[in-house]
Amino acid sequence: MIRPDGWHRLAPVSPIVRAGRVAIAIAVLLLPTALRGGDLKKDWPQLAIVGVLLVLGFVSWLVTRWRIDGDDLRIETGLLRRQSLRFPLAQVQAVDVVRPGLARMFGVAELRLRMAGSTGATARLAYLPVRDVEPLRTRLLALARDGVDGAEPADEVEERVLASVPTARLAASILLSDVGFLAIAILVGLLVTAVESPAATTEAFGGGAVWVIGGLTMLWRRFNQEYRLTVAEAPDGLRVRSGLVALTSETIRPGRVQAVRMVEPFVWRRLGWCRLEVDIAGRQRRKGEGEAQRAPLRAVLPVGSRALAEELLARIVPDAPTDRLRPPRRALVKSPLRYRFLSFGRADTCVVTTTGRIRRVTAWVPAQRRLRLASIHLDTAGRSVHANLRDRDVQEADGVLESLVRLARAARRSR
Repeated sequence: MIRPDGWHRLAPVSPIVRAGRVAIAIAVLLLPTALRGGDLKKDWPQLAIVGVLLVLGFVSWLVTRWRIDGDDLRIETGLLRRQSLRFPLAQVQAVDVVRPGLARMFGVAELRLRMAGSTGATARLAYLPVRDVEPLRTRLLALARDGVDGAEPADEVEERVLASVPTARLAASILLSDVGFLAIAILVGLLVTAVESPAATTEAFGGGAVWVIGGLTMLWRRFNQEYRLTVAEAPDGLRVRSGLVALTSETIRPGRVQAVRMVEPFVWRRLGWCRLEVDIAGRQRRKGEGEAQRAPLRAVLPVGSRALAEELLARIVPDAPTDRLRPPRRALVKSPLRYRFLSFGRADTCVVTTTGRIRRVTAWVPAQRRLRLASIHLDTAGRSVHANLRDRDVQEADGVLESLVRLARAARRSR
């Protein structure tokens, strides 16, 4: 159990987990040399790098400590230049628990708090013992919600599963995505070259190895990140869990979703599939995050039916507008391919827009003058989804802009 007061250190194995990632990468590079019976002594610089990282990691662990100070999470670190960072828990947008493969082996996990504000700062405690992570997360969410310090958290918060993604459908959706088509095209190209020109096979595979590895890496990264994704509803927020090797568990606080986006690629629409993503303030790429955690948007439904997506949408944006308005016919002159997808709707607290040529994108956000057309752009605290009311009649756009400014001002005052 984590003490309610005082300073705490990270898990003692943290330096090993951090250096272990680099060690595994170096081991993969040295493996061919070892299999060929080569002299590994010539590769001493790589081994020295691992040793230096271990020493630096131990020093970093030694000078890093953290505590909950009132309504703030305070982290102090630094040897020569001491830093004391304060993260107001009232600004917490989401709380993540990340467990890379090596961290799972050592029984530790990283706790990550994503903050609001223009900087989108991220508080990272890497790594903590697994037994301490859930009680600490519960305590932080209680403080973020109402300032009550739950020093003795409940055994387990009740939750209701809203959606889960079957593995077979996830794999098929990745292959039928832009990433999948790119990887398949590369492989087909190499195979055709091998059949048509066997003499050039070695050269083609040698030059295309980088592209093959890159394509497979993209496929694996997405599959690993979204494997067995489950969305559950709990009193402390929306819980999203996923991962094959690297496990990620994220709790999104109620009302912290800045925007929602539904993506329906052309092939997926024929199968009745769509993808639902949310944008959260503070979800930007931060130094030290793994690629699986750097995604600007969080998929709450990597692939699923439109009915399931709409059910999730009702939970995330309860007052999403249902009625849509099409642009005037003269917008065909400006956007002939996009016209049939253009629409927008609004409610007192939400705006929805639809756009796209081949890939239909619908976003929910809590030479135009000659044709008497105008567009309105809505920006949010997130940085990844921005709704655009494209090619509306000028008089309509003027009225919509005035009402949206008034509604946004009222919504800010009510918080």
